[in-house]
Amino acid sequence: MKPEFTKKLLKWNLRSNTRQMPWKGEKDPYRIWLSEIILQQTRVEQGLTYYENFIKTFPDIHSLAAADEQQVFKLWEGLGYYSRCKNLIATAREISKNLNGVFPDNYNDILALKGIGPYTASAIASFA
Repeated sequence: MKPEFTKKLLKWNLRSNTRQMPWKGEKDPYRIWLSEIILQQTRVEQGLTYYENFIKTFPDIHSLAAADEQQVFKLWEGLGYYSRCKNLIATAREISKNLNGVFPDNYNDILALKGIGPYTASAIASFA
């Protein structure tokens, strides 16, 4: 490819495909995990508001783990696939209680958590 074409293509991609999302560049495994779970089967535009509301209401894994289930489900309302919400609560409680609020730091241990599949485990392991 010619260098000038490459530059134009890269500029176009930057303009067209770069969206500022609150989870981009995030290093906190809790926030990465939360964004990945919310975005499963959900458009980014829809998930963004849910993510922001969850972070405002439950700023860390301990606050989510301690929350009343009805409060969490109410915040989840409209996202559908409520098994994701059930797993979110169960995993938050597991990490808070049994791991002192610290996410595992390797792929296999992350994958063993409820509701986390290979893609989400990879995202947490690589970005956190």
